[in-house]
Amino acid sequence: MLHFPKTATACWIAGLVCLGLSLSGCGEARVAREVRDGKKVFRFAGTYPIHAVATVGMVADMVRAVGGEHVVVEQMLGAGVDPHLYKATRDDVRLILKADLVFYNGLFLEGKMIDILQKVSKTRPVFALANGLDAQLLVGDSESEDHHDPHVWMDVAYWSQGIDEVLERLSEYDPQHSADFLRNAERYREELRRLDAYAKSTLATIPQDRRIFLTSHDAFHYFGRAYGLEVMGIQGISTESEAGLRRVNELVDLIVEKKVPAVFFESSVPQRSIEAIVAGAGSRGHRVEILGPLYSDAMGDAGTYEGTYVGMIDHNVTLVARGLGGTAPALGSQGKLSLSGHSE
Repeated sequence: MLHFPKTATACWIAGLVCLGLSLSGCGEARVAREVRDGKKVFRFAGTYPIHAVATVGMVADMVRAVGGEHVVVEQMLGAGVDPHLYKATRDDVRLILKADLVFYNGLFLEGKMIDILQKVSKTRPVFALANGLDAQLLVGDSESEDHHDPHVWMDVAYWSQGIDEVLERLSEYDPQHSADFLRNAERYREELRRLDAYAKSTLATIPQDRRIFLTSHDAFHYFGRAYGLEVMGIQGISTESEAGLRRVNELVDLIVEKKVPAVFFESSVPQRSIEAIVAGAGSRGHRVEILGPLYSDAMGDAGTYEGTYVGMIDHNVTLVARGLGGTAPALGSQGKLSLSGHSE
């Protein structure tokens, strides 16, 4: 049983979902369904290009890369939007109901949209990219025994496993262009291999005594595991959790003791707690730079290099390496970064 919050907007959205799913043929002209061995199978039954909807930019970018010219992707959450807190609007629900396919991250990243996505999945293809990743490599959520850390895209090699999920789903839905999807997938896989290699070599230049990486919330554990950094988040994995005074004081003690040179704020999270850390360290005679923004739950502005997954990671790697005393080209691995970081 799916439960929606009892607010006027949420109830309206719930009604719209139910109406859209109950009307015969509503939004179904381009999606044909059949059942094989008790399993729903969706296949393409309309005109090109295929219309896909993705929740966050990292997912949208991967679907665009694999789908190529055969798929047009609409992204629901743009730059600076926190998916942990985002609530679907009426327009979002309409968009989902009109889509041929829907892709999202999963692992409760889009926590307030899960009810809607699960409801729609009964009648059309809705896929979580995290389902295509090796579950044994998931990081646990310290705040919930039932959940995992959803920020899987921070480990480039791990995130690239999701390419297979997108390739399989697009090829299953539109087998006529499966060869094109495969070529696109291999091209994108190679691009991510190069990005991962850059991240490893660049972050390895940070001195051993400076490899403490402190950010606004726990979005970088996969990043730290992949690239050998000790990651500290002020808030928990979900930005719904607040940083307590005890946590702030613990982190102030740490950065003063370890002489951490810089801390980082994120584009989708308020800076209050980061500023409290810096003020606390300053009151004890240790100056700390605030650098950013890092892109954690959202990519950069649409139409920019940082507004792509590759650009997002390139930006983060370059900024962190330079901020913690490593070496990296100011404009990143490809010389495309528009902003390598700034202090406040």
